[in-house]
Amino acid sequence: MLDLVFLAFIGYVLVLGLKRPFLWVLLYVYIDILAPQRIGYTIITTLPLSLIAFAAAFGGWLALDRKTGARFTLRQGLMLALLIYCWWSTGHADFPEDALTKWDWVWKALLFAIFLPLTLTTRARIEGLALVLLLSVATIVIGTGMKTVLGGGGYQNLKFFVNDNSGIYESSTLATVAIGLVPLLWWFVKHGTIYRPHWMVTGFAVALTFACFLVPIGTEARTGLLCIAALGVLMLRYTQRRILFIAGAGVLGLVALPFLPQSYYDRMATIAQPDGDESASTRVAVWEWTLDYVAEKPMGGGFDAYRGNRFEYSMPVRTVDGNTTSIEYKEVVDQGRAYHSSIFEMLGEQGWPGLMMWLALHLLGLWQMERLQRRWRRAEEEAERWIAPLAAALQMGAVIYLVGATFQGIAYQPVMLMLVGLQIGLHTYCRRIDSARAALARSAPRRSPSPTPLPGAVAAH
Repeated sequence: MLDLVFLAFIGYVLVLGLKRPFLWVLLYVYIDILAPQRIGYTIITTLPLSLIAFAAAFGGWLALDRKTGARFTLRQGLMLALLIYCWWSTGHADFPEDALTKWDWVWKALLFAIFLPLTLTTRARIEGLALVLLLSVATIVIGTGMKTVLGGGGYQNLKFFVNDNSGIYESSTLATVAIGLVPLLWWFVKHGTIYRPHWMVTGFAVALTFACFLVPIGTEARTGLLCIAALGVLMLRYTQRRILFIAGAGVLGLVALPFLPQSYYDRMATIAQPDGDESASTRVAVWEWTLDYVAEKPMGGGFDAYRGNRFEYSMPVRTVDGNTTSIEYKEVVDQGRAYHSSIFEMLGEQGWPGLMMWLALHLLGLWQMERLQRRWRRAEEEAERWIAPLAAALQMGAVIYLVGATFQGIAYQPVMLMLVGLQIGLHTYCRRIDSARAALARSAPRRSPSPTPLPGAVAAH
């Protein structure tokens, strides 16, 4: 029955797209994030839904959609260069079979992010994409929040729609994405036109925000706590009453403490003492190995090059006997451990060239969103007041992603690449407005002042 519901909805959108091809773009976003083919049980699991939706989105844009305002930008060029470089490195990978497995989904995520801004030519399309992206993630977040409240949480124990700890369904990844989209959620509360500002919209936003904050608690993802802290710091820039904001956040945190499970406290305590946690100790060892690795192979080793690592390190083991705590150091030998950092993921797999392209892509986005905020923050017309707040929301989402990505291997996370596409679309849209105004100013006829009669001219007549 669940399969039939998904298929009926997807088929309905495919039919609607014959008149509005942009709907096929939104359909791909929905399928790529939620992955209904992994949620279903029977026939839907055998269908290549992502391929069908992508073919419809790209083919519909080529054949049916208007191209007015579509531009290829520098950041799209960076993603294209990264895509080509990843293709080259895959052909020279240390572990060819494993590299091909990762390449199979990375190229699709990069290609769609390159294509996406070409379709975002109007405010309605920019808002439509942001809404579908937000609600698709919200579908997972709401279910996660409900399971957390009902007592189904715990590190690596919280079950989502699928029993697969990969993609957005990986606990730390979902925590990062959920917190990163909170600013975008509240942009809709104030500036949305698809769902106009209303008390019901505000109520939904409050409930969804609460669910987003429950995700790091339910998953016990340490990265999620760092992302919440990053969000709080970023919000200070846009809060007029900063002292009141800090006090309110502190009070809410204190109120929440009694309701948190002891396992959450134990998990978060390892942030302050990483040397006592095997996972944290392993990350440091992997990062050191990666630096040594690129010193010998500066072009990287292709996808999943981490499989070649092997290292030894000492980890303290604390033993409590009554009031006495003893610490012994044990030697740990490990190998084939993942990078647990997008920075070292890019460095180890694509070398220094890949890392530089990846950093340039995201840092340039932060700079562009900052420029848009400064350019449009004083806009008074209704048709323009939404631009600066949306740029701020996308900038905050990008910063939170970079904070989370520092401790996770999510350099090619599809949702965040879609966020990059949304940033490019907004920046291109604003550039078209400025270009149109500049052209109008240049084409406006110059009014020359009326000639002033010479003294005595009237008397002569």
